[in-house]
Amino acid sequence: MAPYVPPGWPTGVHPPGSEEFSESAVAWLLEMIPPDYRLHGVLRRHPPALAALARHHTTACVEGARQGYRTVRTELAETVPPHAVDSVLAAYRTEGRRLAAAAKAVELVERALHGERFTAKL
Repeated sequence: MAPYVPPGWPTGVHPPGSEEFSESAVAWLLEMIPPDYRLHGVLRRHPPALAALARHHTTACVEGARQGYRTVRTELAETVPPHAVDSVLAAYRTEGRRLAAAAKAVELVERALHGERFTAKL
């Protein structure tokens, strides 16, 4: 029977408990943060620290997108035509969904790195 991973589990990260889990989780988490963080070996050596950093980063990205969405009309009203503002709002909605899903996936991987085992709920 295949190990259970919850909805929102990131593609490419092996299930918790598998031999490849930690390595695949680290590789994926490094993709979730700015590239310069890769210069810090401590994050590779301590995956829970990397996961915490990635959680903070993705959460901040979600909040930044929400703040941008709330203020875009007033910020751009005098410099961008209304149809362009509508397109910016659409971009925020699309990217906001993607960022929220990434933040959820980071949280799931972090929980698994801390030893949590997931089970299917009926």
